Amino acid sequence: MRIAYLEDDPDQAALIRRWIETAGHACHHFGRGRELRRSLGRESFDLYLLDWHLPDTDGLAMLREIRTRAPQAPVIFITARDRDDDVVRVLEAGADDFVAKPVRRGELVARIELRARRQIDGHDRIELPPFRLNRDTRSAERGGQPVALTEKEYTLAEFLFLNPGKVLSRQHLLESIWGLHAKSRTRTVDTHMSRLRTKLGLGGEHGWRLASVHQFGYRLERAGAGPIS
Repeated sequence: MRIAYLEDDPDQAALIRRWIETAGHACHHFGRGRELRRSLGRESFDLYLLDWHLPDTDGLAMLREIRTRAPQAPVIFITARDRDDDVVRVLEAGADDFVAKPVRRGELVARIELRARRQIDGHDRIELPPFRLNRDTRSAERGGQPVALTEKEYTLAEFLFLNPGKVLSRQHLLESIWGLHAKSRTRTVDTHMSRLRTKLGLGGEHGWRLASVHQFGYRLERAGAGPIS
């Protein structure tokens, strides 16, 4: 998973980031709310970890902004405020989970893994008619007919089909599909998206459209959903 982590304490941030990366996830740390706010306009993430109190904002305000950009992305609060009414407050505001400080490594990683499993559980076959992806054989079909994809094209298609309607940044795709964590100007994503659009017929003629989002990335959406600003 690609995780955005908002925490103003550098020591705490370094420790938790190490835990997350050791568990096999990519973690992007933001020390101020304004840094994460800027990133929301140009990047996408699979999960958000938010501290409640920050020098320039609070976690609830950031949660509201995240929900306007990524309404389905899981959000977990990490905070010293652990009274029952505090827990109820963040959950009612739209957070998915709550971890109290001092954070225990096993608990945090388990909660992140739970969110990761929920994204893929029950998806032996991924169906967005007329398309179907068979995860056991790593093969694709359209209208019951096989579509020949390379290994990387299938991996990319699976990632898109598990996230229909979600805007995915190029860097998000580079990290998740190619494992490239540094900022890169490579055209790899655009080249593979073009090939996948052609092979699967994702121009809208089969009910789904692989749309490019200007200066951001891509979104798999139902045809007729309208342009993306």
